[in-house]
Amino acid sequence: MRRTLVFIIAAVVAGVVLVGEPSAQQNRPGFFVTSATSGTGDLGGLAGADKTCQQLAKATGAGNRTWRAYLSTSGPGGVNARDRIGKGPWYNVKGTLIAQNLDQLHTDKANIDNDTALDEQGRPINSPGAPNRHDILTGSTPDGRATDMTCNNWTSSGAGTAMLGHHDRLAFGKPGSSWNSAHPSKGCSAENLRGTGGAGLIYCFAAD
Repeated sequence: MRRTLVFIIAAVVAGVVLVGEPSAQQNRPGFFVTSATSGTGDLGGLAGADKTCQQLAKATGAGNRTWRAYLSTSGPGGVNARDRIGKGPWYNVKGTLIAQNLDQLHTDKANIDNDTALDEQGRPINSPGAPNRHDILTGSTPDGRATDMTCNNWTSSGAGTAMLGHHDRLAFGKPGSSWNSAHPSKGCSAENLRGTGGAGLIYCFAAD
């Protein structure tokens, strides 16, 4: 009788472990804002931006996923940012749900703000007392499609302009701004990106 009871308890414990595993797998990091980039609109094109996402993810132990930059490109062969990042769901590096799917991500229900849009180390983008860096390069419309503001498809550090999003969803301190399509930049240089509160940072999503 005692041996049977031991077997039952062991089976129950094993079942709890197995049930818990998928949840942990589902909540694995799939979204972050880069802690740094070139600082300009020249990211080395989409390939260079993706490489930055992959390297930063790898440095924190999340490099076993396929990471893509949330960037659109224009002109012949142009790409929509929403078509590059998989289907979701996406969680930030602390396990907080950002969006279940593409449709939710591109509505006001997207859980992106100053508290959830963290860098790959789980740190806030706007630290207290530090310069504002809420402008994030996207080149995209609110629904994640391409604009013609892409800093020459992310190869220009001078001429051109970029569509920017606000990771904190704030504009002049008031909520309601778009996380992916808030306003154009003054230009593509580091100076012009800093001019409106940016540092050439990008969003990274796990596409697998």
